[in-house]
Amino acid sequence: MTRDKIDGILFREMFQSGAALLSQNRESVNALNVFPVPDGDTGTNMTQTINSAVKEMEKTRTTGVGEAANAIARGALKGARGNSGVILSQILRGFARVLDGCEDIDAQTLVKALRGGADTAYKAVMKPKEGTILTVARVMAEDMERRVKDSDNVTDVFRQMLESGEAILKKTPDMLPVLKQAGVVDSGGMGLLVIYRGMFAALSGEPVEADVEEARPTVMPGEFVDDHDSLEEITFGYCTEFIVSHPREDLRESEVVRLRKRLERIGDCVLVISDMSVVKVHVHTNDPGKALQYALELGELDAIKIDNMFEEHRERVRMKEEEEKAKPKEYGIVSVALGDGLVDIFRELQIDRIVDGGQTMNPSIEDLYEAIEQTHAKNVFVLPNNTNIILAAQQAAELTQRNVLVLPTKSVPMGIAAALAFDPEAGIEENLSAMTEAAENVHTASITYAVRDTTFEDKDIHSGDIMGLIDNKLEYLGKTAREVSLELVGRMVGEESDLITIYYGSDVSQEEAEQLNQELSELYPQCDVDLQRGGQPLYYYLIAVE
Repeated sequence: MTRDKIDGILFREMFQSGAALLSQNRESVNALNVFPVPDGDTGTNMTQTINSAVKEMEKTRTTGVGEAANAIARGALKGARGNSGVILSQILRGFARVLDGCEDIDAQTLVKALRGGADTAYKAVMKPKEGTILTVARVMAEDMERRVKDSDNVTDVFRQMLESGEAILKKTPDMLPVLKQAGVVDSGGMGLLVIYRGMFAALSGEPVEADVEEARPTVMPGEFVDDHDSLEEITFGYCTEFIVSHPREDLRESEVVRLRKRLERIGDCVLVISDMSVVKVHVHTNDPGKALQYALELGELDAIKIDNMFEEHRERVRMKEEEEKAKPKEYGIVSVALGDGLVDIFRELQIDRIVDGGQTMNPSIEDLYEAIEQTHAKNVFVLPNNTNIILAAQQAAELTQRNVLVLPTKSVPMGIAAALAFDPEAGIEENLSAMTEAAENVHTASITYAVRDTTFEDKDIHSGDIMGLIDNKLEYLGKTAREVSLELVGRMVGEESDLITIYYGSDVSQEEAEQLNQELSELYPQCDVDLQRGGQPLYYYLIAVE
């Protein structure tokens, strides 16, 4: 099957197919991650990003390519997680800029979109590294610009595009020694190619179907999406929802119609959806009891939910008045943390907003943006506390009108040190300098385990090995968390070191942590050794040396 153009309907189907294929191959892409830590892996982050884009696209009813592409870019930006997800969102953003206003895509426009995606992604990364998803996107665009001059066959261009992508992906190990040593290609580049393969499948007439669980809509077809915030004046005060889960065996469709008409007499925003095996009901009314009584005539009721919209309205008015009265603060701080102990520590440091996330769960750009906005501050310091979150934080900063300063904190201990150095009476530049300096004076040991066999930096790593990292660089492999912790602290403590802080995770008992604390106190009497419960998952210890 050959095509001269891709219209809006086909474009949407292609993107859904690409997302579906990536979802199906998520773990295969994850397996290509060179660093075998239990982290927010590439496949997972890219899948969450593209699924957010699909959801945003499905909200639009347009048949044009341009509006669909803009919705995709918007959704990807909101849901982007991790460096790979953020870069994917930038590629889609570049596509959307080229496709803006287009009703369809011809061969030449497709090539321009590839170039726009690659250029936008490169600009988003401060220090682009070759041998990654960026290289795959750029080389595909360059190859198509050379090969495609006057072609009017978009199917042929897409086929050549895939050939180019597969060729450059195979070369990524030659560009990054760490990939060659591990015997894998770049995971982000593979993820991008998987998306394109899924899109080409739909272009060829064989779209990839999403898994049932992945595809299950958050809202029933035709369901009323209730937005109480949009109601300026409330006539009927109780939002009433329920399901007739077991209708009578002799229930007739005319009775369902009658129920709808009866509800319309006692309220508004009425929705009654039925396939005769279940009836879902939504109504705003001042007499929810009567609505339930009417429905009981049809069968058994379940999932009953009644909200007092009068009270909700009063609370919204009160909060709005408080916000209007409140003078914007000069400073706000947003920090990322995962683990109840670490969250408590940041709360004690008067952090304005704490975003759930870290090594094992990267927050989205939208999560970070909303936290920044909720500070209601003119100037906001953001502490990502992870190398895989810094890029998302920088993108979130571009979405707000507030003055946002993203500190390059690569670990939670660095974030804590930065927060401690904050002075509400100091100026912006003075705080930025002091917080950055404090963070950079911290060296962090992270003790976790390997999730797969691999070779990394001339070290043969086996699944289950205890891994010791210093400032995110693999330094030592051992058999126990205690052994690795002692080894790493020995490497970090120097003549000027005076403080060791141990944050123990959810998989470590207090007794084990106290034993390590005692040993380190005896080994390094010149240092104060402090023990804190971090509660972080999968990382036995985070140990800071200052």
